[in-house]
Amino acid sequence: MSEVFEGYERQYCELSANLSKKCTSATAVDGEQKKQRVAEVKAGLDDADTLLRKMDLEARSLQPSVKTALLAKLREYKTDLNNLKSQVKRITSPVANHAARDELLEPGMAETLTTSNDQRGRLLMTTERLNQSTDRVKESRRTLLETEELGVSILQDLHQQRQSLLHAHNTIHGVDGNISKSKMVLTEMTRRMNRNKWIVGSIIGVLALAIMLILYLKLTR
Repeated sequence: MSEVFEGYERQYCELSANLSKKCTSATAVDGEQKKQRVAEVKAGLDDADTLLRKMDLEARSLQPSVKTALLAKLREYKTDLNNLKSQVKRITSPVANHAARDELLEPGMAETLTTSNDQRGRLLMTTERLNQSTDRVKESRRTLLETEELGVSILQDLHQQRQSLLHAHNTIHGVDGNISKSKMVLTEMTRRMNRNKWIVGSIIGVLALAIMLILYLKLTR
């Protein structure tokens, strides 16, 4: 439902109810008061015509599924406006005197006025229900937007956590590399130490043999 159409609709329903009251009151007065009220009603009818034209343009600019329902409502409003115009014509006719007022108060006319008022009451109730439905749709849309924002926030947090995990993984991988290098260095140092031990042991052995040989030679002489 178009918010623009709803705004025009509320204005028309309020204006129609006000014009109906003025038409009824105009039949009970004479002279300048009657002329003044009739002038006010005619000005209101012009405003109502303008509102219906705006509603028609707005409805025809919408999607077909929405446009059909709004145009159906618009036809009811046009019928209501034509009834108001007919009332004004009867009030302003040359025979609009006390007898005309009595005629307006006859059961048939009273029933017509009651029907018109009932129709406007139904239109106002329909408008109120539509407004409530629109409010519920807006509330659902707001909840959906809040849920969407929450989902985006969660995704951002997950992305940051993933980046942190990747950074930690890269750090651990670097530590593993350093540990491997350290192991290689320690292994090479151990190998060199073992080799040096053999060399030192060999030198000591040679020196011991040389000493023993010298002592032997001295003792045999």
